[in-house]
Amino acid sequence: MTATLGEAFGAARATSPRRPGGRSAPRQKLTRRRKVEARYFWLFISPWLIGFVGFLLGPMIASVYISLTEWDSFTPPQFVGFDNYTRALTDDPIFWKALGNTFFYALVSVPLGLVIGVWLANLLNKKVRGRKLFRTFIYLPTLVPLVATAMVFKMVLAPSGPLNDLLGVVGVQGPDWLLDPTWVKPALVVLSAWGAGGATVLLLSAMNGIPKEFYEAAEIDGAGPIRQFWSITFPQITPIIFFNLIMGLIGAFQIFGQVYILTSGGPDNASMMMVPLLFREAFSFYHFGYASAIAWLLFLVIIVFTIIAFRTSKKWVFYETEVR
Repeated sequence: MTATLGEAFGAARATSPRRPGGRSAPRQKLTRRRKVEARYFWLFISPWLIGFVGFLLGPMIASVYISLTEWDSFTPPQFVGFDNYTRALTDDPIFWKALGNTFFYALVSVPLGLVIGVWLANLLNKKVRGRKLFRTFIYLPTLVPLVATAMVFKMVLAPSGPLNDLLGVVGVQGPDWLLDPTWVKPALVVLSAWGAGGATVLLLSAMNGIPKEFYEAAEIDGAGPIRQFWSITFPQITPIIFFNLIMGLIGAFQIFGQVYILTSGGPDNASMMMVPLLFREAFSFYHFGYASAIAWLLFLVIIVFTIIAFRTSKKWVFYETEVR
């Protein structure tokens, strides 16, 4: 006759060693072998710990203090309290312009990258000849260094560049992409779409993991390709879409290299973003305290958007083990 779960727990408690007075026996000491394993554990993890504390956690904690000071890296820092934050939020119009430009870039480039990634992944998931070659070509742009990509696009988007020459063939007068305040942000968005191959690979992997029985049952019920995509494919890949959304938002708010190489924030700060702004304040004007305050304000913005994304994900992200 089998014992119930409660009886088993009661027997285990009854047979466990106890000290006088009802207290449990002390935890056994580590054996010599366990101590050696623990030493090797800390030895092997120490490079990461040293790097994390020295190059990430330490500078982050220091930047909190620096943001409360006026410091040019040559003279001792002077404590000014929250003056740097007040200056950014109330007295610096360039800060708000850079924040608006960053919002525009993030809210346009991230959805555009997701749409392109889903579209390409769905095309590459079809059984066509040469699809392995096409997958390679689509992923290759993500392997090209950012500096090389930016320099190529600088030539492509020049007033007399190939893009405007192509537009001229169909009778369209191409704009000065990187010199016109109206078109410089759309030009950066176009450049962001160049790296959609990374998201495409993840989405394609998710699509390959969808059981074929789902599509066979849908075909029997008379569902067409479009209905199959929205009823089967899209819900199954929403976790990967959500992952790409979070990583895309974080990366978009931290855009730096493209702006620094192509426009340096111009013309007339039309392409100035948050990270190039804090970089300029720190390493051109030597306002390290103000730059640190901008960095922490940007951190708060990223945290807010990340929380919003996680809170809204319950309405559209579906997991295999989840029942609704």
